[in-house]
Amino acid sequence: MNTFHLKITSPDGVLFGGEVTQFSVRSTEGDMAVLAGHAPLVCTVKPCVCKIVSDDGDTEKTGRTAGGLLEVSAEETVLFTGSFEWE
Repeated sequence: MNTFHLKITSPDGVLFGGEVTQFSVRSTEGDMAVLAGHAPLVCTVKPCVCKIVSDDGDTEKTGRTAGGLLEVSAEETVLFTGSFEWE
């Protein structure tokens, strides 16, 4: 599976950084999943449970965000959040 670099940042610093195959969040437009090669975008993220699928495609991690901003570019995907807790 193709991977991309995901970074989750908060005022406390970088909470996650690594290669993943999928990142799912809830934007103001609805639920969405980012995969490798996703079109560039910037959107507002609502408070939700985020799902990360690891680069091996088998391991999933979830965490809860209080909301924030998601930026998807060719270089990396970054979630800027005020609060994030692993579940």
